Amino acid sequence: MGVLRITVVGSINLDFVASAPRLPRAGETVTGATLARHPGGKGANQALAAQRLGAEVCMIGRVGRDGMAEEAMALLLAEDVDVAGVITDVAAPTGVALIAVDPSGENQIVVAAGANHSAMPEQLPARIETPLILQLELPVETVEAAVGRATEFVCVNLAPAAPVSDQLLRRADLLVVNETEAAFYGDLLHNGGGRVVVTLGARGAVMYQRGAEVARATPPKVRAVDTTGAGDCFVGAICVALLEGMEPEVALRFACAAGAITATRPGAQPSLPTREEVEAILA
Repeated sequence: MGVLRITVVGSINLDFVASAPRLPRAGETVTGATLARHPGGKGANQALAAQRLGAEVCMIGRVGRDGMAEEAMALLLAEDVDVAGVITDVAAPTGVALIAVDPSGENQIVVAAGANHSAMPEQLPARIETPLILQLELPVETVEAAVGRATEFVCVNLAPAAPVSDQLLRRADLLVVNETEAAFYGDLLHNGGGRVVVTLGARGAVMYQRGAEVARATPPKVRAVDTTGAGDCFVGAICVALLEGMEPEVALRFACAAGAITATRPGAQPSLPTREEVEAILA
C-alpha cells in the first residue's frame, strides 16, 4: 500500500486556554486560572492528527497577516504538513478560540473566526483528487464547493452544527457528529448511503449505515485533563483507519483510543498522539 494522502479544508486558529478551578456560570467571574496559548482550529487539529497517525496531509485554509498566524501554524510546519494551500489574508485577523477548562477536562469554547470566514470557494483547487476531510468552521458555501470538487472519499465533521444541503449529506462517505450535533440533524444524517459515526465522549462511539448500527467501541480508561481537540483527533484517526482498510469496529477502537490519549494532555494540537502511542494503548 502506498502513502495515504489526505486533503483537509478547514479552520486554523490560535487557542487561548484558561485552566480554571471550575467553569463560570452565566454572569460569574472565576479567578485563579492559568493561561496557555496553543495552535488549534478544527481543520488544523484534524490535519495534524492524520499526519501524526501516518498520512501525508495537505491543509487548505486561511490565516491573518499577524503575529498569531505564526503561532497557529507552528506545529503544522514543524511536522511537515503541506501548507501550500493556506492563504494569508491582509484584511482579517487569524482566528482565535477562547477556551476555559476545568480540572476534570470539561471546557467552554468561544470562537472568533477571523480569516477563516474569508476562505471562499475561489481558494479551492478545481478538483480535489485525494480523500478529503472537512468541518463547518469555514463558510458553508466553501465546504459545499469542496465536497462538489472531490473525486475520492469525503468525510464531513458536521461541527459546529449548521444547515447544509441534502447534496452534501448524500455525497459524504462518512459523517461524524457528537450527540448534540446528531440531535440537530436527526434522520437527515441517515438519508445517504455513507457511514455515520456518533461520538459519545467517554462512552465511545457508534457507527451506522443507512440508520442501522454496524459497529460500536469504547475508549480505554484514562484520566481526562483537557478534552479540547479529542473530537478532532477522533475524526483524523477514523479517516486514517478506514482509508487504510480497517474493519469498522477496529477503526472505531483505533479512533476512540487516539481521542482518549488526546484528553489526557493539555492543549488541542500539542496533545495529539503518534501512531506508536495509539498502537501501544490498544496493545
